[in-house]
Amino acid sequence: MVEATPRGPWEHALEQLREWDPAWAAACERMTTNPWRSGVLPRKLVELIGVMLNAQCTSLNPEGTRRHVRAALEAGASRDEILFVLKAASLGAIHSCSLGAPMLLEEAQAAGAPLPSRADGGPTPFCDGMRAIGQWNAAWDPFFQLDPAWTDEFFATAIPVYTGGVMTAREVELLSVAFDASFTHLYAPGTRRHIRGALAAGATVEEVMEVLKLCVAQGVQSCNLGVPILAEELARRAQPSTST
Repeated sequence: MVEATPRGPWEHALEQLREWDPAWAAACERMTTNPWRSGVLPRKLVELIGVMLNAQCTSLNPEGTRRHVRAALEAGASRDEILFVLKAASLGAIHSCSLGAPMLLEEAQAAGAPLPSRADGGPTPFCDGMRAIGQWNAAWDPFFQLDPAWTDEFFATAIPVYTGGVMTAREVELLSVAFDASFTHLYAPGTRRHIRGALAAGATVEEVMEVLKLCVAQGVQSCNLGVPILAEELARRAQPSTST
């Protein structure tokens, strides 16, 4: 049974907003908790996506991470499923290289700077493994070219994400859509890649849209952060001055 009034992405700021602006608070609560009420995605997956959006390396929201870890456990998620999300959230930092390595190659060529030699490079079994399971992305070619040994070390951490079997391919792709489409990241190439992957893995258009709605709901972290601060500062200003 779907909870009538789920907490969704909110902290205690919602109670203060209801006092200050009840109409806007009601409208915003209704919109942001829609993915929790719609039933399009299982509650457990909704909460795991919440963990992803708050714990990912572009967000690092401790209160939101705890809220959704607790809710995911209550919804039946296992330790390994939540740990999977945290690993995947960590690995998204590779987009620094996806963005910067092609620029480095282009600017090095323009400047006439020599590129690292791969003549003495050793085997790269983990990169080879990513290619073997069809998870290699051409966007990774530039940093593989620049430092194949380090790239292989990185993918030594990525291989278990794709081969461990903790989550289904559909769930992995939906979680990846959330990471890339989140307003703290907005990584267009990855968003398109994982939307395509989610549809290929059996996700419906409605399910992908639900993930995007969860990304939008994450915006209320501005209120979760700022409303209590505003309330505290207003209360401080209302206190009688003790200066003489």
